[in-house]
Amino acid sequence: MSAASHKQPISVEDYLEGEARAKQKYEYVEGSVYAMAGASNNHNLIATNATGALHSQLRGCPCKVFNSDAKIRVRNSSGTRFYYPDLSVVCEPNSSNDSFQDSPVAIVEVISACSRRTDEYEKRESYLTIDSLCVFILVEQQSPSALVYRRTKNGFDAELYAGLSAIIPLPEIDCNLALVEIYESINFPTPEQIHEQEEHYQLTGQMPAEFVF
Repeated sequence: MSAASHKQPISVEDYLEGEARAKQKYEYVEGSVYAMAGASNNHNLIATNATGALHSQLRGCPCKVFNSDAKIRVRNSSGTRFYYPDLSVVCEPNSSNDSFQDSPVAIVEVISACSRRTDEYEKRESYLTIDSLCVFILVEQQSPSALVYRRTKNGFDAELYAGLSAIIPLPEIDCNLALVEIYESINFPTPEQIHEQEEHYQLTGQMPAEFVF
């Protein structure tokens, strides 16, 4: 999801306290706070489909699926960040008193024209520093494809899965994620609509209202 910046610096403690009372979700990046913008219908449906697919496979297992209301804390040498991924799988959850998770095993982000730069660079680089993370998945909104970053002994390797017949193996959590399930009931935009959408976003920084993808 894209975000609108709130420039006033804020401490982690004040951020968490404010989040507990806020009606809107905010992400936190090393002192800066960003209000989360609303997602499209396709974005929400893809995220819900993926959450449901993994939830059904993990029922009764110690690993649990969390939706986009669960934030992830990232702590590294540059500072602390809190993100709301579209989906996360956690096998060693934080205390029930916490409002965030520290040890996700898998994270899924659904990307679009307005969130691509943040998801592919800033968030990816942050997520891949989490010691517990085994798999990070970037799911396209405008075509049936997903880019998977999987941890190996030498770091993370990228794997591309494309087409509705593709299945993403997730042995790390003993699951499979079929693209046909992720994209159930999704109507993909035409190439002309995609081009017009990207042009409009590049010029204005906003998604055109007539394109709800």
